[in-house]
Amino acid sequence: MSLVNRELAVRLENSEIETLSSRLTEIQKVQGNSMNVEIQMFGNATAFSVKNIPGPSFNTVKGLNEGDEKQIDKILDFYKQKEIPVRFELIPAHTSSELLTRLSEAGYYHNDYHTALYAPLSKEIETSYELNEQKITIRKLKRNEFDTYAEIYTKGFRMPAFLKSGVAQNNEVLYNIKNWKFYLASYQNEPAGIGALFIKDGIATLAAAATLLNIRNKGIHSALLKHRIYQANLQKCDLIVGQAKFGSVSQNNMERVGLSIAYTKEIWIKK
Repeated sequence: MSLVNRELAVRLENSEIETLSSRLTEIQKVQGNSMNVEIQMFGNATAFSVKNIPGPSFNTVKGLNEGDEKQIDKILDFYKQKEIPVRFELIPAHTSSELLTRLSEAGYYHNDYHTALYAPLSKEIETSYELNEQKITIRKLKRNEFDTYAEIYTKGFRMPAFLKSGVAQNNEVLYNIKNWKFYLASYQNEPAGIGALFIKDGIATLAAAATLLNIRNKGIHSALLKHRIYQANLQKCDLIVGQAKFGSVSQNNMERVGLSIAYTKEIWIKK
């Protein structure tokens, strides 16, 4: 197991930034940027903005670093002009008392944690793969199945049904991008779970996964994790990474299949 140091932490954070950048860059191309996507650098920080998709997932700042204190007002102006609330995601390798103090002075506070996990693709993590549960099957998602993907995604995350079409469209645009892979898990031959994988620079990112609420605790999420780890190994990746809410079932499942906690990110929002 590779020990966590600043270099590894930065590599993990950069993989998050690359994954979100890839997704939003493709969404930006749809219908003349109908979602109003904008990605802008402020010092070391990358500010992501999607005005027509509310919520913090796409309207967030990653990579803010000690020494970026003077960038905070510029970042806040960027989101203020768009009338979008913003959150800051801070990793331990990049924080300092000066940076945290400046965020506090700007009216932000530490609201939550989010876990980053990782594992080298070596003998320490399962890189061969076979489903032990015969009721579960996993295969690559077909191009015409993004409605199914979106239905499982929205139901799995308890999202409003009206968001289904947007989720389908915003993932289908990634289908032919070589870095992205999508998978469908079925339980007793019925669609039950979905998973996505993003691969770049030898890092495989567990980009998204969801399971229908009525068939959880059947091993579907863990099977999707193992399947994507196996696919990452076939692609000669040297590292697998993922994120999850701290202490969640998703985090626990990642740990069970061999990933370890790298760090917990601090989530800062407006007071």
